[in-house]
Amino acid sequence: MNWPDFLSYDLLRGLHIIAVIAWMAGMMYLPRLYAYHTETAPPGTPFDAHFQVWEAKLLRIIINPAMTVTWLLGATLIFWHVYAAGEGWGFLLQPWMLTKLAVVTALSGWHGFLAGARKKFAAGQRPKSARFWRATNEIPFLLAVVAVLAVTLQFGAR
Repeated sequence: MNWPDFLSYDLLRGLHIIAVIAWMAGMMYLPRLYAYHTETAPPGTPFDAHFQVWEAKLLRIIINPAMTVTWLLGATLIFWHVYAAGEGWGFLLQPWMLTKLAVVTALSGWHGFLAGARKKFAAGQRPKSARFWRATNEIPFLLAVVAVLAVTLQFGAR
């Protein structure tokens, strides 16, 4: 398979990193919005409605597209490793790559949890305490640190 010249590894990697930054920024901000929403906006109030709009827009305009682009570019980078670099599919079993894939899976699960919480807020529920949301809003950052170190250090690479 011939790899198109314009899809250089550096371009793909750079775009992937930009998408990840947008995804992480949104996923760190949304729990903070949930904390404020829980504390300051009782269900049915005008402020509750404002929070619901902000949360829905953050998911729809930033977080969901950034995750989609992150996944698409990540898959493209996998194909680059397999076909353009000629590494074959075996590189997916290296410890650093397994770690990155596990982190991306966990981040995607957290994304789903946050999206589900938004639906509960929209239904007038408060699924967790403000303290919970504050305590968990750094989860995406911590997971991103693990993924970045796995990729940059490539521990266990052959």
